[in-house]
Amino acid sequence: MLLKILAVGDVVGEGGQDILSRRLPALRDMAGAHFAVVNGENASGVGITPAQARRMFEAGADVITLGNHTWNRIQIGDFLDKNDNILRPANYAGRVPGRGMGVYQCQGLRIAVLNLMGRTNLNSNLDNPFKSASHLLNHGEFDIALVDFHAEATSEKGAMGWYLDGRVQAVWGTHTHVPTADCQILPKGTGFVTDLGMTGPVRSVLGIKPENSINLFMGGLPRRYEEAEGSCKLNACLFTIDTEKKKCQEVRRLDLEE
Repeated sequence: MLLKILAVGDVVGEGGQDILSRRLPALRDMAGAHFAVVNGENASGVGITPAQARRMFEAGADVITLGNHTWNRIQIGDFLDKNDNILRPANYAGRVPGRGMGVYQCQGLRIAVLNLMGRTNLNSNLDNPFKSASHLLNHGEFDIALVDFHAEATSEKGAMGWYLDGRVQAVWGTHTHVPTADCQILPKGTGFVTDLGMTGPVRSVLGIKPENSINLFMGGLPRRYEEAEGSCKLNACLFTIDTEKKKCQEVRRLDLEE
């Protein structure tokens, strides 16, 4: 059996939520996707609220993953504890709400989704994501495993892909909001892409107004980032997995722009 997994890049702001709500159902149908994982940590610009998470589930997300902005909307804490289908990075140090790995039923299979966060140029108060991955995978019961690695450095993402090659069926990177063109099958059968990209405003700097970013790099006074306006895009990848061989057969980009 071939299992098709749709992975959607970081949803940014109201524009990202809107295009996800309008286009994800048809995209799932067109791709024949059995299961969809959406990174939602930027739904509020920074962070996500319970209402925004519900909207993503209604659009067709089976699982929502998060990242370094998980706690920017602190009201998500209780929701993380109560809802098994939204994950925060598993390697957060200390006692925080929620879980970093879930196992879900799909097509008669147990699909594990693991959310991890990198440490290079991000929050240093994290457990080692490589060791965390091994621990969770070694103690979990599942048929297929998928990993969203939310990280800044492309080298760290690439290292995670190779580290987990043959142990999971797919590893994709999130966080940098820029889609990469390196979709590949690693030697032991793991599908990999360095970064999915983002779902949000096209004419922007990572989803925000360009002038906000220019002000930062020109040494201006700190100011609140504002979501850019105008047409939006949806960046995603489709992973096709041979469930008998437990290997990824194909990885291809499924990007759309309005």
